[in-house]
Amino acid sequence: MTAVVASDRLERSLVWAEDDPSVKWAGAFAVYGGHGTTQSSVIVYEIEPGKRLGWHTDATEETQYIIAGTGELHIEGGSTHPVRPGSVLVLPTPVRHDLVNTGTETLRAVAFFAAAMFTQTFDDVMLPPKSHILGTPNRAG
Repeated sequence: MTAVVASDRLERSLVWAEDDPSVKWAGAFAVYGGHGTTQSSVIVYEIEPGKRLGWHTDATEETQYIIAGTGELHIEGGSTHPVRPGSVLVLPTPVRHDLVNTGTETLRAVAFFAAAMFTQTFDDVMLPPKSHILGTPNRAG
């Protein structure tokens, strides 16, 4: 089965940190295991100016493509990398990272994960669902 998704039409879910107002973004799963794919997952997401994803690690390798906006990718250990439209980010497992929107427009990106089901472990408690753990809707099995 081939999956073609109009990602610009997907309703984004707002995600934020319980105790850090700078952590706030909106995203939607375009495809994941059992819903368009068998071995990968794709998220489309947006970060408003001055906001960020929040420090986290992914349970599988992640590749991101920046569509619009500018920002900084922060990697555990102190390295910072500027990102802009056309930037491709490769984040091996389990590199702890954060992405900050440093620009004046919405940062829009697509994240590709090398698994049909995965989890992300955030430093902050994330709302919803009031947990450190986020991931694909099928992550419970």
